[in-house]
Amino acid sequence: MRILVFQHLDIEHPGIFLEFLKEDGVRWDTVELDEGEPIPPLNGYDALWVMGGPMDVWEEDLHPWLRMEKQAIREAVLERRMPYLGICLGHQLLADALGGRVGKMARPEVGVMQIEYSEAAAADPVFAGMASPATCLQWHGAAVLQPPAGAVVLARSPLCAVQAMRVNEHAYGVQYHLEITARTVSEWSSVSAYEDALEKSLGPDASERLAAETLKALPRLNRDARRVYDRFMGLARKRRA
Repeated sequence: MRILVFQHLDIEHPGIFLEFLKEDGVRWDTVELDEGEPIPPLNGYDALWVMGGPMDVWEEDLHPWLRMEKQAIREAVLERRMPYLGICLGHQLLADALGGRVGKMARPEVGVMQIEYSEAAAADPVFAGMASPATCLQWHGAAVLQPPAGAVVLARSPLCAVQAMRVNEHAYGVQYHLEITARTVSEWSSVSAYEDALEKSLGPDASERLAAETLKALPRLNRDARRVYDRFMGLARKRRA
């Protein structure tokens, strides 16, 4: 098994999923797109993961590599039918690349919050059996406003109607963060754009308070991450076979 990972910020990496990959002996290659690293041919990989980042999907003038990334996502999902997992920006990029619509939210979602899984999630190969409502970490000011044609919405929240979705039978996007570790909040708070969003939403000293709240919820967050990882990797192994 070999996974290709697109990153848009060096500290916004697969987090707890890296531990799972190591335990399972799965290899992965990371492309740091914001640093100008080229996208390799996709034919040597069993799945594509696309992580978060401080940029928005429509900022192609500021980040020209977004055009190439969207083309690679279309190739992976539509032409190669590779299992795809997009988190936060990666979720939005999946929607945008396949004809959906992403835009600014009326109010950002930042903090340890809850989502509800839809009825469709109960029959989904990856999300079936997940407890609902579920606790998760949110940190975004943009959202999928209209999913791609044929997408199935798997989760929602009061502020965001598309918290998770499946496109066809193999491509998944989640707006909330599954990859959380004990270091995530402190690492992300070092990014000025993230720190600004945090303080605007939660007030002064938000970083310390959110770190403590996240640490308290971490066992549940990591449990749900492991379940999603195991089932997603089951899809990838089935495709490889």
